[in-house]
Amino acid sequence: MIRSLVFLMKVIDRRIIYCFMAVVVPFYMLFNHKGYLAIYRFFRERFGYGRIRSFLNVYANHFRFGQVIIDRYAAFAGKKFRFELDGNERFMELVNGEGGFVQLSSHAGNYEMVGYGLTSVTKKINGLFYGGETQVMMDFRRKILAMHNVNLIEVNESMSHIFNMNAALDRGEIVSMTGDRLFGSAKSIKCMFLGKEAHFPMGPFALAVQKDVPMLAVFSMRDHGQYRVYVRDIRQDESLPLRARMADMAAKFAAELERVVRLYPTQWFNFYDFWKE
Repeated sequence: MIRSLVFLMKVIDRRIIYCFMAVVVPFYMLFNHKGYLAIYRFFRERFGYGRIRSFLNVYANHFRFGQVIIDRYAAFAGKKFRFELDGNERFMELVNGEGGFVQLSSHAGNYEMVGYGLTSVTKKINGLFYGGETQVMMDFRRKILAMHNVNLIEVNESMSHIFNMNAALDRGEIVSMTGDRLFGSAKSIKCMFLGKEAHFPMGPFALAVQKDVPMLAVFSMRDHGQYRVYVRDIRQDESLPLRARMADMAAKFAAELERVVRLYPTQWFNFYDFWKE
C-alpha cells in the first residue's frame, strides 16, 4: 500500500488526494473519539473557543494532519516543496562553526520536512526516531533523508541511541529530536505552556547541558501550500547550576513552541491530554 501511494504521488497532483481526504476526515473524527476529544478540549480550554468554533477547528486540525502525512509521501516520490526560512542565520553560523549542537522540535507542523528544507552539507544531521513503523516506510525515509546528509538513530531498549547521540556530538555533528513527549520516561521538567503547567522531557536539555553544546528550536509549519521553517536559539545561562540550567532551557523551548502553536493552532498534533499529570 505504501509503495502504491508513493507511485500514485508521482503521477497525480497531491491536491486531488487532499480533496478526497476532506470527505474522509469526518469519519476519522467519529471513530477516533479519544483523539477528537483531546483536540476539542485543546481548543476549548487552551484557546477559549466556543463549541462550534472548536468543532470546526478540530476538523481543520485533522485535515492539516492528513495533509502533512500526504506531503511526506509526496517527498518520498521526489516532489519538491518550497521553504521559507525564518532565523536561518543562526543555523548556518552553528553549521559553519566548530563543534556539534542539538536541534529540537515537536509534534507541531511537519518536522520531517525540516530534513528537506533546513540542510547541512558540512555537518551530518543525526535524527532520533522511535520504531514501530513498517520497514518499507523506513526504507523510503532513510533513502530520501540520506540525500540531504541526514542519518537516523533508532530509540531502542538497549539504550544504544544514547551512546550514538553522544558520539555524534563528539564528532561535531548535529543531533535532532523532538522535545514535547515523554515516551514513558519519568524524568521530566514542568513548564508553563498555553496557560497551564505541562511536562516536557528532561533528556534533550540534559544532553545539551552535559555536553555543553548549543541548542536550536526548529519548527516546520505548513503555510499556504509551502513550509515556513522557524529557527530559534535556546541559549544556556551558564550562571545557573546544571539542573536549573536544564529547567531554564526547557522553559525557553516551551515559550518558543507556544509562540508557534498560537500562530498555527490547527497544526498541534499531540492527540492526547498534553497537560494531564
